[in-house]
Amino acid sequence: MKEDKVTAVFGSSTKQMRYSNIAINKLRQYGHSVIALGLREGTVADVEIQTGQPKIEGIHTVSMYLGPQNQTEYYDYIRAFKPKRVIFNPGTENSKFAKMLQGDQIEVVEYCTLVMLDSAMY
Repeated sequence: MKEDKVTAVFGSSTKQMRYSNIAINKLRQYGHSVIALGLREGTVADVEIQTGQPKIEGIHTVSMYLGPQNQTEYYDYIRAFKPKRVIFNPGTENSKFAKMLQGDQIEVVEYCTLVMLDSAMY
């Protein structure tokens, strides 16, 4: 049985052309549980987008779709999840945050969630 890697998608959007939206759909297609976090509420696939910094637990992976300039306010929030890894998708790479995460023994991956899913690297 496949391990369920609960994924928090930061920068979630209801806009179908956004990569965060595509990622949520693909994660669900592959059977992963998803927690979507974004600026606006809405629904993608069967996942409700939450706003702010709700209390959530059990996060295995954070998939980042926020640019580095928008990540600062989430540093402590994400670190508190104690995820196994944080995926910085193209354009979201952040060396300062990556160093913090690595200091917390959290794996940092600079790659594309979509490619990882399609190539069985997830």
